[in-house]
Amino acid sequence: MLPRLWLLSDARNDAVLAEALVTMPEGSGFVFRHYHLGPPERRERWEMLRSIVRSKNHLLVLSGGADQGKEWEADGIYGPPGKLGKRLGLLRFATAHDAREIHLANRIGADALFLSPVFPTRSHPDGRALGATLFHQLAERSSIPVIALGGMTAERARELAVTRWAAIDGLS
Repeated sequence: MLPRLWLLSDARNDAVLAEALVTMPEGSGFVFRHYHLGPPERRERWEMLRSIVRSKNHLLVLSGGADQGKEWEADGIYGPPGKLGKRLGLLRFATAHDAREIHLANRIGADALFLSPVFPTRSHPDGRALGATLFHQLAERSSIPVIALGGMTAERARELAVTRWAAIDGLS
């Protein structure tokens, strides 16, 4: 069963991640990105957060390749559908921003996709948000579960009537 609530890591929420992970409902999902760190520091931060994630029975997903995901003992990997590669016993979570990427995620048999940005975000301040109508139109094209991402909060998830959503700032 896929979690309904997801937290994604980012440089700007790093200082509050431990607290956010502890307060999230048990069995939520966590995507570790931390692109701002070099390889040794990124692995060290992963190890620090992994114990919290495991203690709360959260799903632990790494932004990276399948080989790295296996090595780091992740539950799954996260990235563009064209870069998810082989399964290696891991869940695969595709990122999608348009119909083409949704088609690719469907075709490779990803386990779910993060469709974004639904609303304007600090991550992509100049980017074009999908908005509710286009989000729903695109989500209908998916044969796999969709997780709404981008400017999401609990209130916006209710307004969109989505069962799965993710946030960076909205949960940290």
